[in-house]
Amino acid sequence: YHSIIMSEGRSGTASGGQLEERIDLSAETDAKISQAESLVNASHDNLREALALLAALEKRCRVGNDTTSLVRVCETSLQLCRDCGDDEALVATLKNLSTRRSQKTKAVSALVQKAMPWVMDGDGFTPLVVANDEQKAIRERLVVTLRDITDGKIFLEAERARLTRALATIKEEDGDVAAAADVLQDVHVETYGSLSKREKVEFILEQMRLTLGKKDYVRAAIVAGKINKKAINEEGMEDHKIKFFTLMTEYHRHEKDAFELAKDYHSIYSTSTVQGDEAQWREALQSTVIYLALSPYSNEQQDMLNRVNLDNNLEKIESCKNTVKLLLTKEIINYPLPHQTELEAMSAFSIGGSDLEAHFKKTFHTRIVQHNVRIAALYYRRIHGKRLAQLLGLEPSALETEISSMVSDGSVYAKIDRPNDIIRFSAQKSPEAILSDWSTDISSLLHLVESTTHLIHKENMTAGQ
Repeated sequence: YHSIIMSEGRSGTASGGQLEERIDLSAETDAKISQAESLVNASHDNLREALALLAALEKRCRVGNDTTSLVRVCETSLQLCRDCGDDEALVATLKNLSTRRSQKTKAVSALVQKAMPWVMDGDGFTPLVVANDEQKAIRERLVVTLRDITDGKIFLEAERARLTRALATIKEEDGDVAAAADVLQDVHVETYGSLSKREKVEFILEQMRLTLGKKDYVRAAIVAGKINKKAINEEGMEDHKIKFFTLMTEYHRHEKDAFELAKDYHSIYSTSTVQGDEAQWREALQSTVIYLALSPYSNEQQDMLNRVNLDNNLEKIESCKNTVKLLLTKEIINYPLPHQTELEAMSAFSIGGSDLEAHFKKTFHTRIVQHNVRIAALYYRRIHGKRLAQLLGLEPSALETEISSMVSDGSVYAKIDRPNDIIRFSAQKSPEAILSDWSTDISSLLHLVESTTHLIHKENMTAGQ
């Protein structure tokens, strides 16, 4: 009995649930494929007959578990449709073969991988260039069909990601950015294990770009959080790092977040490829300094200002160097700055439109006033409001408004006595606090007296010997 089975090309039985029965149909596959090709070569009208011939063979290979022959039959069916130029038959064949009952994963993979080069370039995600609207419609239909086939199949997740990106590109070319963004955001590429780190980053960056193009800034921030910062800081990922932080500048510019913009541009500035190009690093460093000047006062902002001040390249940009020096010096800054016209001519102010430019210019004046108020609080316990307004070059009402704002956000302590026009910058201490300070001072004094007495006795003993 065993010899009879082997003579029929079978590799074993499925008894006891051990091995699936497999029938070797390679000889028959060779013959049927050759016959189908001959039919099509004779006339393209014979395509239906050739496909019917191969469909019967496909079923035998699938049921007989001859995966190698099954893959060949599937690929040949697609190739015949392609050779005949029958796109309707190609799409129908793809759908039929991929949805067969108990279809093998290798066969489905082969179908998708066979058809993908017919709609995409060699890079794997750029759609092929088409000459007319008819070809364009066929290309889009084939991409959609392939995406439907790959849906929910883990072994085809990489292909699905590339097809999704291609479909988004097609929709963007049609001018429908919102639809392109919607197509891309359905794919959670960060969970795909079969994609390389570079491909994942590229895909997420594309999601960010289209989401920002759609003006959906909330989703853009969510997508940006999926980027692995360690990955884009690796060697060879410099272009992706620059693209990521450039996209982030667009988001933070919309949010009018000057400090985050400063960090974005400093990250671009610190990239090795930017450091090698003077025009690029000069623009990035200028933007970093300007947005730091526009940022609200904080420990982090001061730390970053000090780090930028130590950069040797800052010496080559005189206006930025002077700005950083003024912000770090504990002195009142006269407004406008001597080099302010040069600063406001830089691209950091003009990018984003006239409204944002006007907002940043107003903010710059506000930051200078806030700096001056903090300096006044360092040197004065109390001062007349008119005198302080004269020192800062402000109207008394504008000064009062700015001090009130600074007190509200906790950046300075002040109390304004309007009837007497006196501004107090030092908090009045409670009796307990005064007593505590007095006690601390007495303890320090007694410690010094004790130390001095000990040294005198030591000196006397040494002299007596």
